[in-house]
Amino acid sequence: MAKPQYAILRFAKYKGPGIHDIEAHNERTKEKYASNPDIDPERTHLNFHLVEPADRYRKESKRQIEEAGCRTRKDSVRVVEALFTVSPEFFKGKKRADVKAFYEYALEFMKQEQNPKTYISAVVHMDEKTPHMHLCFVPLTADNRLSAKEIVGNKKKLSVWQDKFWAHMVQKYPTLERGESASESGRKHIPVRVFKQMTRLTKQKERLDKLLGDVKLTNYKERTQQIIAFLDKYIPDIEQMNTELQKYKATFESADAEIKALEESNDTMAEKLKKLQTESAIKKLKDNQLRQDYEDARAILDRIPPEILRQYRSRANNQKQEIHR
Repeated sequence: MAKPQYAILRFAKYKGPGIHDIEAHNERTKEKYASNPDIDPERTHLNFHLVEPADRYRKESKRQIEEAGCRTRKDSVRVVEALFTVSPEFFKGKKRADVKAFYEYALEFMKQEQNPKTYISAVVHMDEKTPHMHLCFVPLTADNRLSAKEIVGNKKKLSVWQDKFWAHMVQKYPTLERGESASESGRKHIPVRVFKQMTRLTKQKERLDKLLGDVKLTNYKERTQQIIAFLDKYIPDIEQMNTELQKYKATFESADAEIKALEESNDTMAEKLKKLQTESAIKKLKDNQLRQDYEDARAILDRIPPEILRQYRSRANNQKQEIHR
């Protein structure tokens, strides 16, 4: 199974002196980078901007803040940096043009969330292990207030940022997964790989269903052996899926609550369908379906004749004893 590849978005805030340091790093103005041995100076010429800085970071942030008429304190956050990156394996075998297209699409997401007029610089680093983009902007709100706290938010909002970023990126890059960071409620995002595992398990269930439906007096012995051999893989896969789904108990509870509320509402069918068009509701329905598919896959075990199950367990125990001898 291929290793999961994640779309990652992180934020950092800068108040004063730190602005100079992040500019030096992003724009590669230092002669040496002893603190970051991952930088390969021979590849620095491959770095490129999607937003060219009009001036020094500190000077540009000051200009924007003054034009917006914002008052500042000594501890005011004047620059926010958004780091966009992915798992190292994602860009293996990709060309520079592919990397550029990826981060142009990532920047399109950010333009929906933060006014591009506040951007200072967006630079893609090709001279480190994993190509990534640093976007620096002045944290001005839509009504021209300086508030990094409102834009970036707390732990819960950071999780929402990551949800929205992944939802945007996966439209064009469907193999990317959302990381498993949780919001304050404890709800976790279910990775794509779990849905893929469930799809395979459902196909196995359909195969087992056919075997069980074809057990006759004339082929009983042959089908029994086929079912027992099939269970050698099917039951461990059921157990593995159960272990996976236990991680997302809070997610399922959240989905149950939302779907139940929708069912109990007095809305017309048209209004319900409109609500279901929201990304969050659709996701919860998919999460709920995942659990139902698992229950269906497990329920088929109840249809296996007891004598066949006894033979399977007897064989499994014999195999364990052989291993421990």
